[in-house]
Amino acid sequence: MSMLVQARGLSKNYGILRALDKVDFDIEEGRIVGLIGPNGAGKTTALKAILGLTNFNGELDVLGHDPRISRRRLMQDVCFIADVATLPRWLKVADAIDFVEAVHPRFSRARAVHFLGRTKISKKAKVGQLSKGMVTQLHLALIMAIDARLLVLDEPTIGLDILYRKEFYSNLLNDYFDEKRTILVTTHQVEEVEKLLTHLMFINNGKLVLDDSMEGVAEKYTEVLVPADKVSAAQGFNPINEREVFGKKLFLFEGTERDKLAALGEIHTPSIADLFVAKMQGAMQ
Repeated sequence: MSMLVQARGLSKNYGILRALDKVDFDIEEGRIVGLIGPNGAGKTTALKAILGLTNFNGELDVLGHDPRISRRRLMQDVCFIADVATLPRWLKVADAIDFVEAVHPRFSRARAVHFLGRTKISKKAKVGQLSKGMVTQLHLALIMAIDARLLVLDEPTIGLDILYRKEFYSNLLNDYFDEKRTILVTTHQVEEVEKLLTHLMFINNGKLVLDDSMEGVAEKYTEVLVPADKVSAAQGFNPINEREVFGKKLFLFEGTERDKLAALGEIHTPSIADLFVAKMQGAMQ
């Protein structure tokens, strides 16, 4: 597979604040990448750099372009959905379709109308008359109708109820994603994207603390629920995190062979949320 995004020594300062600190990463074609981090970790700054919305130091190649000098050409192959809708409230749905068709050479009106036909959105309605969920549906329909190679999503379902969130990600998988397209998503609702991702990146204080495929994560990290009489033995394997669950200790191990851990207790693959908490706690120590 080809590399869509390559970053080397990517750095960004806001005054004395180091938002990105010499970050290296690659994003391959045909991946769904989750960029996860706490507030202020550097997620949005990284996305802005990729989209050519902020200056930076270091090297960044996005689809063969430097975003600092080739943003116009770059955005012909990149789409973006932010955490807040940017469509004017006075704009009619039909006019939104007309506008995107006029400004983007790879927009398909037929596809946009098809996607909207599966919603309750009227083309005569104004954006201001739509619910937040409907605005997100409209935005997604417009974006999915563009033949782009990279889709960047920054907290795309924030504020939506669970039905809209489930539908949003289902539409992405079934109607947009394929082996030639790549999705980069940031979200605080990690449980909802866990089954969608092919690759995972954790960022904290401007540094990547994890960068691996989901297969690699499943191989490297193991959770073991250990009874009281085996706690000392488990601690001897140098867990990266431990916490109490229903009177037992839950240990998280990195790089320890599962055969060696099997005698300690119940073995599980950690969820993204649990792995994220453990990594963030470790980064603060």
